[in-house]
Amino acid sequence: MSGLDGLGQRTLPVRGAAPYDVVVGRDLADRLPGLLGKGVQRVALLHAAELAELAAPVLDVLRAHYDVLALGLPDGEQAKSAAVAADCWEALGEAGFTRSDAVVTFGGGATTDLGGFVAATWLRGVRVIHVPTTLLAMVDAAVGGKTGINTGAGKNLVGSFHEPSGVLCDLSLLRTLPHDELVAGMGEVVKCGFITDPAILDLVEADPVAATDVDGPVLRELIERAIQVKIDVVVDDLRETGGRDGHPGREVLNYGHTMAHAIERASSYSVRHGEAVAIGCCFVAEVARGAGLIDDALAKRHDAAFAAVGLPTTWSGASYDELVAAMAVDKKSRGSQLRFVVLHDLAQPRILAGPEETLLRAAYDQMTGAGA
Repeated sequence: MSGLDGLGQRTLPVRGAAPYDVVVGRDLADRLPGLLGKGVQRVALLHAAELAELAAPVLDVLRAHYDVLALGLPDGEQAKSAAVAADCWEALGEAGFTRSDAVVTFGGGATTDLGGFVAATWLRGVRVIHVPTTLLAMVDAAVGGKTGINTGAGKNLVGSFHEPSGVLCDLSLLRTLPHDELVAGMGEVVKCGFITDPAILDLVEADPVAATDVDGPVLRELIERAIQVKIDVVVDDLRETGGRDGHPGREVLNYGHTMAHAIERASSYSVRHGEAVAIGCCFVAEVARGAGLIDDALAKRHDAAFAAVGLPTTWSGASYDELVAAMAVDKKSRGSQLRFVVLHDLAQPRILAGPEETLLRAAYDQMTGAGA
């Protein structure tokens, strides 16, 4: 990891077929022209409509250099639909966007997913820069090139891989987040501690309050560590085709997500993604404990670490059958067989395919409080 520059910014390079940089710091809007590169005449700024005022500095920088089309999007997961994507395509067409033009996203994970998908599909792919405004988007959606929209059947079932030309993680934007949203983003951060970087868990457990202090050095280190985890994984397995030597590859980032996505769908997305990830990680830890892959201490550490920063570890809003049906359409499933990313020790992930129903039911009972 490279050091801070004179402006207090850190650049985390993403190497691969299409290299780009993730910049972490404060007040980063002036970096946009450099990341967009030469030849761009028009830029579409896709942002959640409610963030129009917050996006003003970005809009000012873009308008000083380009013809700008500002497109407000619905809030949250409502933005991730085929109808919203089609509206964006029509707007780009009417404005005369060509293959040399670009998209900039400004918002949370849903905006990043939708905006990335629009960029990936317009003229079969134009440049995109992500400016994530939430902790969740900084450590998850903005890095790695996954784009997607939802359907009635489930979350992120339609999408493509389209790497950005750069990512600007402006830490000053975190000051605008409601505390519950910041805490929800910690679900993905703590997950990274279990799958790859246990130092994240040590930092969280040593001082949970500092871990969610937006102006403190601990949260910044957690963000940078979580981003580096994702970079290291996606560089080796961009398109989720599988890792080497038994490692799950990019699928490792989906630790806890099979149940998390089912919970989100069953709750009509009233459970935040990071909250659902925390619950899903505790669920799958219980599956692994029941299968004899991890010991009681590591399973209990899941509950303790997520709870330390204020995340939920249980949920009882849907039946076992309803959640299993939702998990069956998860992207990691193969045929009729459920597949889970599990641990066989701390930071040692693997795939568990087709676990016995008794294990799943026992973990469900634990998740809902029935097995307590």
